Amino acid sequence: MIGNAKFLTAALLSATVLAGCTDKDSRPVFDGVAFRTKASVVDKKVSRAVFDAVVFDVAASPLGAREALRYAGTTYCIEQYGTSKIDWQVDLEDPEAPLPRDGDNAVLRGTCNP
Repeated sequence: MIGNAKFLTAALLSATVLAGCTDKDSRPVFDGVAFRTKASVVDKKVSRAVFDAVVFDVAASPLGAREALRYAGTTYCIEQYGTSKIDWQVDLEDPEAPLPRDGDNAVLRGTCNP
């Protein structure tokens, strides 16, 4: 009987913890910030290889935003072509290179190299 009570308590605790999880909880963290990102094709008719990566709320951590852009682009290229090789418009390795901004967001164009 005690074993069943422990199991039930553990199950309820797990369900409560999982119910509190959000999409934000599953985002990778860069420089302590769980950035919202997206990457999408620029013109499907021309090529899926050219894409724009967006990181929202860059001010939370400009250094983390740079890494979040790299992550979004890498994920996109792996899903589309199975490669993580990308030519970026701005050198993400250079912390002094300014990221193109659109308001509070960084938007960077990249090309997957299959």
